[in-house]
Amino acid sequence: MSPSRSPGRHRLGLLVATAIILITSCFVLVPAAAADTLISQGKTVTASSVENAAFPAANVVDGSLTTRWSSAFSDPQWIQIDLGSVQTVSQVVLNWEASYARAFQIQTSADGTNWTSVYSTTTGTGGNQTLAVTGAGRYVRMYGTQRALPYGYSLLEFQVYGPGGTSPGCGTADAARGRPATASSTENAVFPAANAVDGDGGTRWASAFSDPQWIQVDLGSAQQICGVTLTWEAAYARAFQIQTSADGTTWTNVYSTTTGTGGTQALDVTGTGRYVRMYGTQRATAFGYSLFTFSVRTGSGTTPTPTPTPTPTPTPTPPDPGGDKLLSYGKPGVASTSQSDVNCYECIPARAFDRDPASRWATSSTTGWVDPGWIYVDLGATAQIHKVVLQWDPAYARAFQIQVSPDAANWTPIYSTTTGTGFKQTLTVNGTGRYVRMYGTQRATAYGYSLWEFQVWGTGGAPTTPPPLPSDPRNPPQLVWSDEFNGAAGAKPDPAKWTVDTGTGPNNELEYYTNNNNASMDGAGSLVMEARRETTPGSACPGGTCQYTSARLNTSNKFHFTYGRVEARIKVPKGNGFWPAFWMMGADFLTGRPWPYNGEVDIMEVLGKDVKTSYSTIHAPAYNGGAGIGSPYTLAGNADFSADYHVWAANWDSKGIVYTLDGQTVFTLSKDQVEATRGPWVYDHPFYIILNLAVGGDWPGPPDASTPFPSRMLVDYVRVYQ
Repeated sequence: MSPSRSPGRHRLGLLVATAIILITSCFVLVPAAAADTLISQGKTVTASSVENAAFPAANVVDGSLTTRWSSAFSDPQWIQIDLGSVQTVSQVVLNWEASYARAFQIQTSADGTNWTSVYSTTTGTGGNQTLAVTGAGRYVRMYGTQRALPYGYSLLEFQVYGPGGTSPGCGTADAARGRPATASSTENAVFPAANAVDGDGGTRWASAFSDPQWIQVDLGSAQQICGVTLTWEAAYARAFQIQTSADGTTWTNVYSTTTGTGGTQALDVTGTGRYVRMYGTQRATAFGYSLFTFSVRTGSGTTPTPTPTPTPTPTPTPPDPGGDKLLSYGKPGVASTSQSDVNCYECIPARAFDRDPASRWATSSTTGWVDPGWIYVDLGATAQIHKVVLQWDPAYARAFQIQVSPDAANWTPIYSTTTGTGFKQTLTVNGTGRYVRMYGTQRATAYGYSLWEFQVWGTGGAPTTPPPLPSDPRNPPQLVWSDEFNGAAGAKPDPAKWTVDTGTGPNNELEYYTNNNNASMDGAGSLVMEARRETTPGSACPGGTCQYTSARLNTSNKFHFTYGRVEARIKVPKGNGFWPAFWMMGADFLTGRPWPYNGEVDIMEVLGKDVKTSYSTIHAPAYNGGAGIGSPYTLAGNADFSADYHVWAANWDSKGIVYTLDGQTVFTLSKDQVEATRGPWVYDHPFYIILNLAVGGDWPGPPDASTPFPSRMLVDYVRVYQ
């Protein structure tokens, strides 16, 4: 069983936590009425607290559902938006992460000190809440007084609508993204100026520890400048100016302050120039100046296209890739260094060429976190190279080349960039050689270089045919496995279909899973999984001997499958501390691959203390625990899941997973999108099914005096179609 099943609340101290956050391009923001205008986008935001630097307040107004603000784990907490001037407010849209507010107010203020409540609830539902309000103020605040979970408050987006609007003609695109940036100084090579304009909130520019200091961006041509947004690290500017210039020499002030607040500052400015500069004259700390992002909005609303880095030698258009083969599979690799320790076991060159998305190569943690760093593959014979696919770990290359060689000694670049993006990069190239190398010259992080996959495609070489990929389900799919639980009352689960999974649960759960003592048929067509308050002598749970028993079943030694529709009709129990789940684990877990490298697919999780919300989530090496990719959702009318049976399903194929509830789509995961924004997709192999009813644990919290025992999770059927 997985050491962590929560879709968003297990706080794992991953090295790269800032690089992996919820994917949400499939969420839909609820628009305001036609007469309303979004007046909060890109404005200055402050909050009572933040969980850590990965989840700043500014994330709620950036227009992206892949970022979020999270608070400290206490009540009360608040987050407020400065609209820049007093505005009439007609609607507020809150898009919550799993950690939402049970009780909160929406408040307005003219001065950020004296507040008027325009909306109040003690029965918040989470999810996407569109609130009609009537009020006016320069500041709009969500003031949370009771959390729905033991964690903090967390918002993906906080949108304010009204009859006002943004400055006419001022675009929302970041004209500075990817443009050349220079600075008066850098603290060290890890924090170059380019980090402030790379669009990555996890990287930053940092200056020397003195005044004055500056950072400037070249927009490529003269632009009408209407806005600048600064996202500061803790080392911010107390006094600074925003300046524009036509030539990078003579500067004009368009904004000036001596009372800078740090955090995220969205500044409305008016000016013209090719160059835009932040000129800091007084540091707020003893350290330097440090910016996560330096973005610029222009009057046209367009973003100049960065000048591409030319390849060294012009080459003809490559042939139709239809005839290309994967040439690198199973071929020997060589690297500048490699890692093999408790943090990255056997992260050797061969792992980049095994077509296994859950294994990787990494440079050595003791000698390899340096520039340059490289890895190459021997294709076995001369080949025509037409495509290279790189699936990066968060330790990726900002600047690198793809090179070819006939002898692994003399190298010719066929691709070059200084603006590497990480995640999945599919590069069209044209070159000839037996050896193909990724040669990294600038790391994007303080760590080394690391690749989950390095694929070379083309013709020639001496390719080894990889195992075939699994086939998609038939259309229409056919039932291939099921259990209808139609046995006599008291009959135990079918041992030909289910393995009893005994013992204590992970995640600091408080139950002991018995050998089918808590699982039987009810004689009416359902499996009963019963949670009881009873002690199991000799067991060990947090706090001592386990005080509760329950049931956990899986198909681990009976039935595995790849792709298809898997569904179950379930009625969940209600009560503090209950945690019913219907989920799947990658079958390679059974042969020694540790979680989360095997992959986990959570189809249904409901907390007994909040039976109006269900969750569906996936977990993998690059996104797991608190960073798993998932979605909360509710029933129509905010109905109670425990009141009746519901059908949860996952429709899974080579393109992704579509989750449905009672036949309606609630969440969609695209394989391509996950690879491009979060990390490897590790779900193209066999999985097995798990049903369990947990008691207590990190996410649901413990039961209390109000929790009803015994309580039952009822399963009408489980079916798999392919």
